[in-house]
Amino acid sequence: MRASWHKVWFGAQGPWAPARAQMSRRATIAGGTTALAAACALGGCGAEPRSDAVGPAFKRDAAPVPARHDVGLLQRFYARHGFQPVWTTRQTQANSLANAVLHADDHGLDPELFHADLLRRRAALPPLERELLLSNAFLSYADALARGAVPVERRKDNQTLTPEPIDAAAVLDAAIGKPDPVAVIEALAPTTPTCRMLRQALRKYRSGAPAGDKATMSRLRKIAVNLERQRWLPRSLPPDRVWVNVADQRLVLYRADRPVFSTRVVVGQDAERNQSPEFRATIDASFFNPPWVIPSDIASEEILPKISHDPDYLTRNNMVMLANGEVMQRPGPDAGLGLIMFDMPNQFEVYLHDTPDQYIFRRDNRRISHGCIRVQNPREFAALLMQQPIEAIDRGIAMGSTTRNQLPRPVPVFVVYQTAFVDTEGALQFCPDFYNRDGEIWRQLQGRSRERAPEALADRRPTSPGLA
Repeated sequence: MRASWHKVWFGAQGPWAPARAQMSRRATIAGGTTALAAACALGGCGAEPRSDAVGPAFKRDAAPVPARHDVGLLQRFYARHGFQPVWTTRQTQANSLANAVLHADDHGLDPELFHADLLRRRAALPPLERELLLSNAFLSYADALARGAVPVERRKDNQTLTPEPIDAAAVLDAAIGKPDPVAVIEALAPTTPTCRMLRQALRKYRSGAPAGDKATMSRLRKIAVNLERQRWLPRSLPPDRVWVNVADQRLVLYRADRPVFSTRVVVGQDAERNQSPEFRATIDASFFNPPWVIPSDIASEEILPKISHDPDYLTRNNMVMLANGEVMQRPGPDAGLGLIMFDMPNQFEVYLHDTPDQYIFRRDNRRISHGCIRVQNPREFAALLMQQPIEAIDRGIAMGSTTRNQLPRPVPVFVVYQTAFVDTEGALQFCPDFYNRDGEIWRQLQGRSRERAPEALADRRPTSPGLA
């Protein structure tokens, strides 16, 4: 063992004890993996690597840089190997995986998120530092492909989409026992039609991008951001689903993975508190003739001032004030929810519903709600969900009473915000980022090359695979 490990700080337990001849390699690896994440160890090696010591990069006060590290993944990975070194006897696998990481930009990911600079210089690193570098880079890359480089815990509260949990440590462990470990890791990435076309577009724009062309740089950035959004989705989308792309202001119903219905929608206003969130829910029923209960905060800000200027406002709009400060509008053709609401319980209390103001669907800018989503053709949509003819929907509404009608089968609904996507005709479309969400995702996708990105994506040309 290298005596330099006495410089490693191990959580709250104080400095790592000086190496002893009897100190086991297991203890060193186990402690080193913890110190790595806690101190931003590998990413902190900004200077040329030292050949005689792990050095200041492993100190507790090392300056952090934008690089991914997860102590839990490292611990789980090495626990599978008895906390023994893994890569000294697997150099072929290590080289293949390192080459894949260095080409992370094929997925719109900055390789510097995974210590690319150090990976290129790994031969000069001390054995133990190189060991941890490789493991951390491979685990971080696998984790980014599996659930996004910006996982849900690092996003805003209104961005909650996330795929099924995957243990990247278990996947990497399985990969190194396969003839092609890279294929196992790359299989963690999504394969949706949108993802495939975005990756094709990424290669196209990179190969033909004039140096410094702003339009191309903007397009590359949008592609990378929306590739990241694809990684937030389940790897196997339900074949029957409702898809609401807030950025496109459109709803699509899929049956057996084929679009069978599409309609315009109204979405939340640009102000952040009124934006439509990104989430998954399940539509399990439709309400005919629903009352509209206006939350107390909206009632206070928008209804009460109108009442103060017009004492008859509530009566004229068929509304009543509730004891808890909310306002309820009774059902009817002029009610705010229209004649149909689709019940999809969720943490945001955002629903799909009808509206009496059909003229608003002629507008290009349909960002006028408080977050809920108004559907242009709700009767046709209800008939498809209920698996009934439209005439049956009309008869239910004509009864006049508020009724809850269970769907034959609950249908998952995804409310997404995709500024680059494949439309129902199979064409790649781009739309404006009116909520200004792309920028924050883009910033989090950058490692130390952020100062030159997105030019960094354009500068990289496809290369032949080889040793990293």
